[in-house]
Amino acid sequence: MKPVYIESDPEQVAVETVKQVIYTVTSEEKYTVLYNLLAEQATGRVMVFVNMKHEAARLHERLRGNGIEAVLLSGDVPQEKRMTRLERFRDGKVTVMIATDVAGRGIHIDGITHVVNYTLPYEPQDYVHRIGRTGRAGENGIAVSFACEEGAFQLPAIEECIGRPLPCTVPEDGLLMPPPPPVPVASTGKSRRRR
Repeated sequence: MKPVYIESDPEQVAVETVKQVIYTVTSEEKYTVLYNLLAEQATGRVMVFVNMKHEAARLHERLRGNGIEAVLLSGDVPQEKRMTRLERFRDGKVTVMIATDVAGRGIHIDGITHVVNYTLPYEPQDYVHRIGRTGRAGENGIAVSFACEEGAFQLPAIEECIGRPLPCTVPEDGLLMPPPPPVPVASTGKSRRRR
């Protein structure tokens, strides 16, 4: 028997159904813009990507302190909890998921309206993978990325990978409104408001 070679196209590099927005922000402004995107804009189902699990955990706690319920998926979440959290997100019981690239691989959930690159990935192909979580099955999606002091250095490689420039813009004034002071939330308690 002769072997057969099968090639499949990699994930679409520039997903036509995904609007890509790059906000030029400081490291301190990233959380403010994210909070306002989630709280003020009727965003729908959102995946927020970070590069490291400690960033994911810290962001999860900050959002909970500001009343935004989110599920957390990182490489150290046990499989059983991971499946439960995915189901809550898939069923719409929670509309925000914070994930690292390791945890975000293989997630195919319909209806993700927004992907937020809270931290731009180190590998350009991970950018393509991340934004591919939205804009599926002919639906439109929005990918928002934050280019802060560190993250901006990743942009040239991402632009080369997708074959087009990604113009940066400054967030609108409404996205820079300070969030309310956080309310301490017990690590096992529920947040005040479900999103």
